Amino acid sequence: MKALILAAGRGERMRPLTDHLPKPLLELAGKPLIVWQIERLRRAGIRELVVNLGWLGERLAEALGDGSRWDLRIDYSREPEQAWETGGAVATALPLLGGPEAAPFAVLSADIYTEFDYARLHDAAARIAADPRSTSAHFVLADNPAHHLGGDMALDAGGRVRREGERLNYGNIAVFHAGLFAGRPARQAWKLFPWLYAEVEAGRVSGEHWRGAWHNLGTPAQLAELDARLRAGAWPEPQRGGAARG
Repeated sequence: MKALILAAGRGERMRPLTDHLPKPLLELAGKPLIVWQIERLRRAGIRELVVNLGWLGERLAEALGDGSRWDLRIDYSREPEQAWETGGAVATALPLLGGPEAAPFAVLSADIYTEFDYARLHDAAARIAADPRSTSAHFVLADNPAHHLGGDMALDAGGRVRREGERLNYGNIAVFHAGLFAGRPARQAWKLFPWLYAEVEAGRVSGEHWRGAWHNLGTPAQLAELDARLRAGAWPEPQRGGAARG
């Protein structure tokens, strides 16, 4: 399975730290945010990555190189400094992910910290590949942060994502059937939601509730707080502030 790491955003709320450094290269406990993701993906056996680039993107490509230091491969999907949102990013990167006939692939954000085991995504990818008419996507949902208690979407008893019910926070981790993005606009900005809600409404999106550590590092204060906890050896509890994105 391949994975797309979303890394093109400007990181407005993280300014001034992101004025001269791309957000994914900000360090958490001595390691760039995106490297936490790369290492966890590698441990999960995911060794073909695509990273989308936007704001100060060439600095990010220079820092990561071809991925050989982690014994994996990194390709780059280049966008302008004003990035193309999640939907546009996936559609643009699709050729690097194998095109519309490719195996299901993972999509995750560079600026989250989580203890979620990405090896779990292999099972979701296998289910999607076996019957994409039944399941076209799989979402990892997390507990709602304090500022977003209304959540984004719910899970029913059968593990299907729904619009109604006790809502959880979209964890910016998903697996998609490549055919979903066939013919969708590339090289332009468009959001994954609400477009993808059509699949949710049709019952074709599975999901799981991750109850462990999940942090969307959107501000310098959030970064500093988690950095201090990790350096002190404290287990990072689920985030109580942050932002869900689509």
